[in-house]
Amino acid sequence: MTEGRNRRSAALVIIPAFNEEEALPSTLAELAEVRPDLDVLVVSDGSVDKTAALARAAGVGVVELPFNLGIGGALQTGFRYAALDDGAAMVVGSRFGEGNVEYRVGPVRKAAMAVLRAAVNKMAHQKFSDTSSGFRAFNASVLQTFARSYPVEFMDSTESLVQAINEGYRVVEVPTRIRARTAGQPSTRHVRLVYHYFRLMIVLVSQLPSRRRQVGTS
Repeated sequence: MTEGRNRRSAALVIIPAFNEEEALPSTLAELAEVRPDLDVLVVSDGSVDKTAALARAAGVGVVELPFNLGIGGALQTGFRYAALDDGAAMVVGSRFGEGNVEYRVGPVRKAAMAVLRAAVNKMAHQKFSDTSSGFRAFNASVLQTFARSYPVEFMDSTESLVQAINEGYRVVEVPTRIRARTAGQPSTRHVRLVYHYFRLMIVLVSQLPSRRRQVGTS
């Protein structure tokens, strides 16, 4: 089910949410205070709590999915909504920019992110400080590409970053200020996180252009 007000802005903020009734209201309130000019779409990803109702009460657009698709599926739903409605403007918001003192990760995850960052940077021939950030903005062309084809597994942000670069899009990175979660629970834990990192590395290697994989072969 899709609900929403008429679009006022050329940019759309897409917020995928699964049972986020505790954290969502404050996020929407602050977003409305800081950037009242932006349109907002909450994609309730099979939530069984009041996520969708609270989003409606805040006056933002709402898409309700009948069951949980995961972050990739929820985002692709948002991309399709935006592509049909209007364009939005690929920029990656880094959580590790200068002055960003509130975002912290544990040593194991930090090491895994460093390996992943090195691999993506080498593949992309660019330097990114945060290759798994979910804070991104897209132009209309990238948006339409992701509306047709977007990774559905966790760590979709990294996989889609490589996808965009491989398709020839120009991607840049800017610093983003991140605060610690104040309510709700993270969507994944340590054991699943290890699995997702290994899965992602296999996917990234498979996405290498054939001419790169064949270098050095006879």
